[in-house]
Amino acid sequence: MNRELGDEEKDAIREAFSEHVVPKLARLHARNGVISCAFASPQYKNWQIHFRSVGSDFDIVEFEYDEEADGMDLDL
Repeated sequence: MNRELGDEEKDAIREAFSEHVVPKLARLHARNGVISCAFASPQYKNWQIHFRSVGSDFDIVEFEYDEEADGMDLDL
């Protein structure tokens, strides 16, 4: 597994994050945290993002590779 993400991969993760994850984080009143990138595609299951809230939106602060990363369902 490649342990570096290219700009296109990061952009795809950011897009999926904005579309699928941000609304769930807002409903959960999240402020910051770390989640698996499996929401973007199974190929990113070992990647995690660190995110933080910025006003009513969220920013990805960092991408991190973790061989033991595990996804979490945000549909609570």
